Amino acid sequence: MFATIQLRNPLVAVVLFAFFGSAISSSAWAQNADSPESTTWSSLKGDVFGQKFIEPANGIVSIEAPKRAEDAAIVPIDLHFKTDAASGRIKTVTLIVDENPSPVAAVFRFGVDAGVTHLATRLRVNAYSYVRAIAETEDGKLRMTETFVKASGGCSAPAMKNSDEALANLGKMKLRVFSSKSSGMEPMTRATEMQLMIRHPNNSGLQMDQVTRYYIPAHFIQGLIVSQGNRLIMSMEGGISISEDPNFRFEFDAKPGEDVKVEASDTEGKKFQDEWPLASSSL
Repeated sequence: MFATIQLRNPLVAVVLFAFFGSAISSSAWAQNADSPESTTWSSLKGDVFGQKFIEPANGIVSIEAPKRAEDAAIVPIDLHFKTDAASGRIKTVTLIVDENPSPVAAVFRFGVDAGVTHLATRLRVNAYSYVRAIAETEDGKLRMTETFVKASGGCSAPAMKNSDEALANLGKMKLRVFSSKSSGMEPMTRATEMQLMIRHPNNSGLQMDQVTRYYIPAHFIQGLIVSQGNRLIMSMEGGISISEDPNFRFEFDAKPGEDVKVEASDTEGKKFQDEWPLASSSL
């Protein structure tokens, strides 16, 4: 019997596939893992982007992921962006996992002068699938790159932590700042990298409680804003494909001496925030 799952986040509702049908597709992809096209994507892209034309990325955005994931519930994804004047500023990046029950994993928006050149996170991958990054530049053009990942069962994999531990640490955040290896010019300085970690179960709604045998309701971080001073660095609208304990590693143009602030919200209406000073010596 199929479970009925109600998800309140509109992003999650985009093209919600039947869970078991998605799982079956992994065997088909196993036989055709080198296919240059995805039948799923052909029907999906219109629902997400309408009639907009999508060009090849041509280096404006690139994506890296393991060809075969060690853990389908924690698949590392690395995105790199070109930010020169000829390419145009990237406004948003949409991250899609074709064969996931809810394919749109997240939509990231970048601040006007944030200069984000790298973003890494971890995804659940439910079946052999293409993972796509579609960047929108200031001129409104869409550019796409993709990679194929062999993984299965990531959206239904049991949580790594028990529910009591997860709730006790809900929303706790940690920010790591990695020292710059190259000098910059005031007042804008290249911060090598920052890593934001948020404690949250990010339940997908497809995981089963091993004691009660009922499905655990979906509960995940759906909104995220990272800012420095009064300017936006990036924001995210997330779905069920972001892994447990969301983790984001990013590189941007930092201003020495201005605090970094993070605000997050989840599907139960809970809000979390924290703030960290960014000393000049960190850059």
